[in-house]
Amino acid sequence: MNAPTSSDTPDSGDAHIARNRLDAHLDAAPRAWPLDIVAATGSTNADVATRLKALPRSANALPAPLVRVAFEQTAGRGRQGRPWFAQPGNALLCSVGCIVPRAVDALGGLSIAIGVALAEGLATLPLDARMRVALKWPNDLLLMATDDGTPRIVGKLAGILIETVWTTSGATAVVIGFGINVRGAEAVAAQVDALRARDATLASGLPPAALSIACASANLTDTLAASLNALTPALAQFGADGLAPFLPRWHALHAYAGREVVLLEQGVERARGIATGIDATGQLLLDTPNGVQAIAAGDVSLREAQ
Repeated sequence: MNAPTSSDTPDSGDAHIARNRLDAHLDAAPRAWPLDIVAATGSTNADVATRLKALPRSANALPAPLVRVAFEQTAGRGRQGRPWFAQPGNALLCSVGCIVPRAVDALGGLSIAIGVALAEGLATLPLDARMRVALKWPNDLLLMATDDGTPRIVGKLAGILIETVWTTSGATAVVIGFGINVRGAEAVAAQVDALRARDATLASGLPPAALSIACASANLTDTLAASLNALTPALAQFGADGLAPFLPRWHALHAYAGREVVLLEQGVERARGIATGIDATGQLLLDTPNGVQAIAAGDVSLREAQ
């Protein structure tokens, strides 16, 4: 590792990763994954992609996934090239590089599967009983609260960005990047508000939410351990069986199930209807006055109808 770690028992304000504690919480497989932690970088996704590009184009070129974590990113980004905001030490900024034993045309739904894995992983942390992690199509994690039995969306907890580096007829090298707000949601909200003031298409987006809202002891170390432990079986299962095993699990975590939503493209409404779920390929299913429509991710953004 290239950055100093904290003590082995991080408190709720710890902005570092305690390696001994991390190893103690990791399952055997992810404990053996090469892990690189740096104080700052441009983009962990770009860093890992550079390493994958240097590998032979073979399904066996990488014995185990590569993991890179940064306490600060100066060029982090999300879907559609939008910046990902995070205060140094307050968010888990992580990229996992791996080779999936599938051609690129058989990778449909990978982001759906990764979202399920991360949501289930975070659910293993000691969350407040009134809080849960839910999924927003196609690749966001939300924090939801239950007030008087009514579920309420608190805000966006995490985002996922998957990029393909190279592909062959039987394998694809991918970088799975994810950013999880662990603490300091207020500072991130200020940055997001400033961006929305310049970009009207973001005006109706969800506010950021931090894991600490649901878990007072939230810290980078335990969040990383929970994430990697969940990704390990998910990657193996997706490689073998594709999206199918993840579909019922996604539906159980669907934040907008039964709600009216709007799909926007460049700020213009493209479709509107009741979100009923996703199909076998990961497309969103909307019940509209003209029948059920299947929506591919592309450049669309989902919002709850006002």
